[in-house]
Amino acid sequence: MTDQPLVLGFDTSAAHCAAALLRGGEVLASRLEEMARGQAERLMPLLEEVLAEGGAAWQDLDAIGVGIGPGNFTGIRIAVSAARGLALGLEVPAVGVDGFEARAAAGTLPAVPAPRDQVYAALPGEAPRLMPSQEAADAARGAGLAFAPEASPAGIAETVARIAAARFRTVTEPPAPLYLRSADAAPASDVPPALIDE
Repeated sequence: MTDQPLVLGFDTSAAHCAAALLRGGEVLASRLEEMARGQAERLMPLLEEVLAEGGAAWQDLDAIGVGIGPGNFTGIRIAVSAARGLALGLEVPAVGVDGFEARAAAGTLPAVPAPRDQVYAALPGEAPRLMPSQEAADAARGAGLAFAPEASPAGIAETVARIAAARFRTVTEPPAPLYLRSADAAPASDVPPALIDE
């Protein structure tokens, strides 16, 4: 490990597959692919392409950063599972970065796009919650903050990698998904509670 750590950051929490490779403050490679589905099949090849473009190999990594949500349940699980598996196999730390922190680093109201013209928003002094986009925009204006949740995905992987680079030496827990709402699908009523995936 050098003073300029090599960090791979990625995110699949929405309709995209995003990855960035950083050494110190320099972006060596970055990729964002918009996709409504297929992240599970695309993520690992995308990460390998980003590593190759940045002139690096898996064993060169000092840390991994991953977007943990909120967002799409399946997308969050894909990225978090990949990060945990890679960290275990490569023996490097994995850092979970939530979408609110990533967006706050960009100087906007921490708001993550959600279906039906809503956002997951972290208003100043309040816990994150699902709310109508217009209500969040009004609250952002009132707090003197920019409101641009739709503008965030392009740099999300880079921001995740930067936050991970600043934090990986002190991380003690593996990343875990951040869910702010219940799953849309309810478990079957005849499944014993102990078998229901939380």
